[in-house]
Amino acid sequence: MIQKLEHVFEERFGKASIKVQSPGRINLIGEHTDYNDGFVLPASVDLGTYFVCAPNDVNKFRFFSYNLDDKYETHVDKLERSNKGWANFLLGVIAQFINAGKKVHGFDCVFGGNIPMGAGLSSSASIETGLAYAINQMEQFNYSLINLVKFSQKAEHEYSGVQCGIIDQFAVMFGRDDQVIKLDTRNLNVKYYPFEQRNHMLALVNTGVKHELAGSEYNVRRRECENGVAMLQEHDPTIQSLRDASLEIIEKFKEELLPVIYKRCRYVIEENMRVEKACEALTKNDPDTFGQQMYASHEGLKNLYEVSSDELNTLVELAKQVKGVKGARMMGGGFGGCTINLIKKEAFGRFEETINKNYKTPEGNPPQIIKINISKGTHIVND
Repeated sequence: MIQKLEHVFEERFGKASIKVQSPGRINLIGEHTDYNDGFVLPASVDLGTYFVCAPNDVNKFRFFSYNLDDKYETHVDKLERSNKGWANFLLGVIAQFINAGKKVHGFDCVFGGNIPMGAGLSSSASIETGLAYAINQMEQFNYSLINLVKFSQKAEHEYSGVQCGIIDQFAVMFGRDDQVIKLDTRNLNVKYYPFEQRNHMLALVNTGVKHELAGSEYNVRRRECENGVAMLQEHDPTIQSLRDASLEIIEKFKEELLPVIYKRCRYVIEENMRVEKACEALTKNDPDTFGQQMYASHEGLKNLYEVSSDELNTLVELAKQVKGVKGARMMGGGFGGCTINLIKKEAFGRFEETINKNYKTPEGNPPQIIKINISKGTHIVND
């Protein structure tokens, strides 16, 4: 991919000065815990977005999207939101440097990638962090990686209109080969855990169903969690979020919580506990226990948090039938998208055959099955 982009860059602009790879990301466990100050377990993967860039002397930002075969340019003094959606991911990043008081000089950029769209691998975060990293290098601004993560998140808020959390950009930037990130979303404390990829592998299966309900239902779930916290605070003022609550306290005051609020609170508390158990399993190189936490996570998302779908549930049940599949669950906001599956490598053929034989997308096609490896975060690509 990087060679293709270099070739296009040379045809359009001349010689490149910097090349950057910015990965996509997965989340192994810890779903819907981020806005409750909880724990998540993401990792960067070997699918991503690639950037080939160089300064120019025409006082313009000139972009070419390889995948879309489309271009966009603007004068450096006329930076504003575009009616081209893809351009806003890039323009929003530039705006953050300018808002921080920096002068960003004109540059050319060809970018493209191999992240499957709609698979929940955070292609937008990959684009934002990749460009932020490239600009920081070209201009020698010396911003820290966490600054670049925050710039990327704000770019999505302000230019793309998506009020995302920080996990996606964080995981894309701070990923490491063969390691997953336990991120404490309250204070951004990080601990890395080894992920064995010699005998086991990860694969996503795309339901073929878009997350059409995810946005509206996401806001509903946030309110339900906040309502639960407000009620629990009446009994214990130290509870600032569901991170501070325990199963004991929600059982104690179960009668005062609406049944639906109780279910949401129970899920979040148990999911945080599952992340802890999953990390212990990684430390002990115990894929069986890790996989059990994945299955339990899916059950919680299905029955307590109620963000799964028939298609996601079917794929998880099919995975359970295959000997050598250690765990499976829905990944992301819910109501569509992908399942993530932990599979013994020797079992992948059986897994693929079972899924293709027993599941079809709403259009009647075999589902997209995506093998992924855990690899390093955003970085310079050297010749």
